[in-house]
Amino acid sequence: MGGSPVVSGARPDRAVVRDALGVGVAVGLSGFAFGVTSAGAGLTLLQTCVLSLLVFTGASQFALVGALAAGGNPFTAAAGAFFLGTRNAFYGLRLSQLLALPRWVRPFAAHWVIDETTAVALAQPDRRSTRLGFTATGLTLYLLWNLTTLLGGLGAEAIGDTAAWGLDAAGPAVFLALLAPMLRTATERATAGLAVVLGLAFLPVLPAGVPVLVAALAAPLVLWFQGRRIRRGDATSETSAKRDV
Repeated sequence: MGGSPVVSGARPDRAVVRDALGVGVAVGLSGFAFGVTSAGAGLTLLQTCVLSLLVFTGASQFALVGALAAGGNPFTAAAGAFFLGTRNAFYGLRLSQLLALPRWVRPFAAHWVIDETTAVALAQPDRRSTRLGFTATGLTLYLLWNLTTLLGGLGAEAIGDTAAWGLDAAGPAVFLALLAPMLRTATERATAGLAVVLGLAFLPVLPAGVPVLVAALAAPLVLWFQGRRIRRGDATSETSAKRDV
């Protein structure tokens, strides 16, 4: 039979695109909540839309406008959003090997390196499916996120005070909804829990935006504690082995 050879283990394009559209649509609709939250924080419609167009990493965008809404210093708010977004650099290191894109494409593709595109890309069994999943997810999410950001900003301007409608809670609620499914291991759950404790503990005593930076210390603290436990376990095992000898 003629036609292109089928690569062993490859997924049908339709299945890859279906998964990509499912992720892109589900998360892209959250842009509406960001538009509402950003308007409630005092940003103009233009500023809100530019953030989604140029930053395009939902968690960092929510962190930025959340800190501004709480009266935080813009530089502190930006610093918190920046540190939260640095995870995308680590995603990029892995995806650069899997995608192996031409050099002229990489700067454009880097803009789409986020949680969702990485998750879909890493789930694919071969390079062709990885590229298709990454592109389809990135394109769907980018277009829908920016469209719903615009609609959310316009809606917030139309209804006036977002706090009076309870919409000021939309941003944090969506952020937590996106974060919760990612906490699969005990280490991840411990890090998230400690971050919440640190953030709430320092909220009354530090300027708005700074508690987010303090909460970021949860990751190295949990990893240090975990490493210490592992070393203790290894030392105990060695002692037991010597006694048996």
